[in-house]
Amino acid sequence: MLHRAVIKNHALEAQLFKRRALVAAIFCVLILLVLLSRLVYLQFFEFSHFSTLSENNRVHLSPLAPNRGLIYDRNGVVLAENRPSYQLELTPEQIKNMPDTLHDLGEIVDLDEDTLKRFDRLLKRSNKFEGIPLRTKLSEEEVAKLAVNRHRFPGVEVKARLGRFYPLAKSMAHVVGYVGRIDEKELKRIDETNYKGTTHIGKNGLERYYEDQLHGLVGYQNNEVNVQGRELRVLDKIPPVPGNNIWLTLDARLQQVAEKALQGYTGSVVVMKPHTGEILAMVSLPSFDPNLFVHGISHKNYKRLRDSPDRPLFNRSIKGQYPPGSTVKPFVALGGLETKSIGHKEQINCTGHYLLPNEERKYRDWKKTGHGMVDLDKSIAESCDVYYYELAYRMGINRIHEFLHQFGFGEKTGVDLLGERAGLLPSREWKKRTRNKIWFPGETLITGIGQGYMLATPLQLASATSILSMRGKVYSPHLLSAIEVPGDEEKVNIVWPPREPVKLKREANWGHSIQGMVSVLHGLRGTARNTGYGLDFKMAGKTGTAQVFGIAQDAEYDEETIAKKLRDHALFISFAPYKDPKIVVAVIAENGSHGSSVAAPISRKIIDEWIKNNKGKNAK
Repeated sequence: MLHRAVIKNHALEAQLFKRRALVAAIFCVLILLVLLSRLVYLQFFEFSHFSTLSENNRVHLSPLAPNRGLIYDRNGVVLAENRPSYQLELTPEQIKNMPDTLHDLGEIVDLDEDTLKRFDRLLKRSNKFEGIPLRTKLSEEEVAKLAVNRHRFPGVEVKARLGRFYPLAKSMAHVVGYVGRIDEKELKRIDETNYKGTTHIGKNGLERYYEDQLHGLVGYQNNEVNVQGRELRVLDKIPPVPGNNIWLTLDARLQQVAEKALQGYTGSVVVMKPHTGEILAMVSLPSFDPNLFVHGISHKNYKRLRDSPDRPLFNRSIKGQYPPGSTVKPFVALGGLETKSIGHKEQINCTGHYLLPNEERKYRDWKKTGHGMVDLDKSIAESCDVYYYELAYRMGINRIHEFLHQFGFGEKTGVDLLGERAGLLPSREWKKRTRNKIWFPGETLITGIGQGYMLATPLQLASATSILSMRGKVYSPHLLSAIEVPGDEEKVNIVWPPREPVKLKREANWGHSIQGMVSVLHGLRGTARNTGYGLDFKMAGKTGTAQVFGIAQDAEYDEETIAKKLRDHALFISFAPYKDPKIVVAVIAENGSHGSSVAAPISRKIIDEWIKNNKGKNAK
């Protein structure tokens, strides 16, 4: 069988090949153009982005928390310092299974429910590449166990950190305050960038008030890391700027003397230098150990402090509001002289009670039989209530309010602490505005002896006494003395200028009121004459007793049958030496019953200590 030969058309095949080759070439050129355009795009438009991603594969940026500034008393005693402690940190991006890791870590170190909940909150608001603290203040045994098991936990590190420590513990806890972990509310008000790497912040007291001075500025460093995230070397570093050290007006030694003197009572003591406004001591008892809060206080310990009937977390010096009682009498007497409501030699007959015109209600004196004929000096020395009922009636509530307001009653002193309360200086307008009720004449009488609606803080009493002792010169109570930049040789002293003085129409009136306070301690019948006995200098003071509850018209106050928590508060204000005052003391002993027998001796101990240790030093 013959096969027919196939005749090929070479020209047609050549033309077909050329067409296919052209299409292929065009396709290749298009692909090349796409690749080239992509390359140009990546090189010129996305270079920065991908360069950063590439760099992050081997470089880890770490914030460097600044060292917190230290806090010193006026003599250089450290009140707040930084001590090294070990902290367990986890870096989320290096951990494949977080729940399993936490479970396994819990077999090595103690991780309670509160710790895990706190870590979970931090985990949600932190970046995955940041180390997140799980446990602070690890014991040496826990550190050793973690070191042995280090290979089992990638992304888990034990790091040495500086933790806050308060050497004097309970002493000055309310004033110095404490630091604690930053919470969600604080994150909203701080500069989050400057707090990178910082886990703690001032919570109260001076630690919070001067947070901007104490914190410092965050630093950064670039670390070269391997694929497991382990740091190999530091590429570059911007060191953090430590916080400033602050020096206080407080005297740690005098503070402890005051605390010891008040021991056994709930209350407060405030000690000031009247010619500068410096606060030498600020005691609030009972107190608490601020070190418990630094690394996270347990629910059990916090509940014990929070629910205690003695309220150890409450700073009585600036938040406690008490009826000032008879301590207000020297100020009311001075107001009576200024308004010419009474003369300093004018006598009023005290029979043991006082009656308003056309009224039958008796306003009783603390002394049943009365004081007889009483002038201004005797009224302060023996604390005659009837004298001040009459004087208050003559002055009226409006003039009492106007005059006492000049001494800071009813307003904050402006001390450099948060949470100060203003007390209460009542008036007709105040009662109408807050209670929608009229003012009664009887309320004026009891305001004249520091009872009724009137309230004052221990700091207000100290500040007002300071103004009186300085015959009208006003200095703001304050705690900050100087700021020290770490590395600098000199401290920068803070100047607190005087405020607008209290001016009287007759300067001699100051002396009449102050002399009455001297008679309290050095007069034959002064209410605190036992406290003034044996002094080689003269001090001025005023006792006070503030009722905790009202007594019926014909009832008698029997201390022995009344529960301790319902007994009167004992108060005493004083300054010494009276002609050239160097120190002012205000004491409130809650339920102490008598200012003369409880509060006055406390004041004497503090003044004795200060004068003894500052003889020849011009009361440094």
